Amino acid sequence: MKIMVTGSAGFIGFHVSQALLEDGHEVCGLDNFNSYYSVKLKRDRHALLVRKPGFSGIEGDLCDHEALKAVFHTHHFDLVCHLAAQPGIRYSLTHPFVYQKSNLEAFLSLLEACRQAHTPRLVYASSSSVYGGNRKLPFAETDSVDAPISLYAATKKANELMAHVYSHLYGIQTIGLRLFTVYGPWGRPDMAIWSFTEAMLKGEPIKVFNQGDMRRDFTYIADIVAGIKSALLTPDLQPYEVFNLGNHRSEKLMDLILLLAKTLGVEPRMEMLPIQPGDVPETYAEIELANRLLNFHPATSLTEGIPQFVNWYRDYHGLK
Repeated sequence: MKIMVTGSAGFIGFHVSQALLEDGHEVCGLDNFNSYYSVKLKRDRHALLVRKPGFSGIEGDLCDHEALKAVFHTHHFDLVCHLAAQPGIRYSLTHPFVYQKSNLEAFLSLLEACRQAHTPRLVYASSSSVYGGNRKLPFAETDSVDAPISLYAATKKANELMAHVYSHLYGIQTIGLRLFTVYGPWGRPDMAIWSFTEAMLKGEPIKVFNQGDMRRDFTYIADIVAGIKSALLTPDLQPYEVFNLGNHRSEKLMDLILLLAKTLGVEPRMEMLPIQPGDVPETYAEIELANRLLNFHPATSLTEGIPQFVNWYRDYHGLK
């Protein structure tokens, strides 16, 4: 198949593109290489993709609707996998209009391009953040998501609503994936596992929010990629679907810190801080629906996944 992957130079988009290429699909990757985090890291991911047969890369902005229409007209995609977005809850507190453009305007532009090109299926990344301050655990797709507590979460909820409209009005099949905390090789520098690793290796204190009383559903990248591939390729899904993709384990943040420190061979120094606006104390994915309809069965524990990340991190930075 010919598949468009937006955000192909991003963490998840890079891994999804690699996996699809290895399966023999053609991938057209689109990325704007913005400077939210290291552009060099994005370029390095992209450089690995362009070496692979079947990959074509486009540097562009989804908000340039006329250019996007031209891409769709030229390539005739069988499927679209939308993984480009402005991430980060804390960043949304200080840069709100970036989220309006990257997560709302860009998504509408993509929906319109899919409509005009009669694209049969659009798979897109939503987020566990849509559950807001929900205290019922684990989070299930049937839970209310009407009370987001960050602008980032609100934009992801809006994406789900916009997708529903286009499925209803125009018959585009839209599959939303509420991704829980994803980690692994080639990860994002703004996420905790990377920032903790960087600080620990420098002997600097790490910032631990909510006095360490946090739990997260940490999900390894290979498991997420398997779920996204299933969402793209599984037949007979409904015209509009939303799935949780998580590890179905809620891990203590302090356990993660101790495991990471042990793997790195260091003693962690911690700066204990209050919970930040927009953060939630716990996430935990109910994945029965994805088990049943996508054959999604995540298998990687933190004790397996953290060493994989650390090994990659040391190698990428030339560390012993």
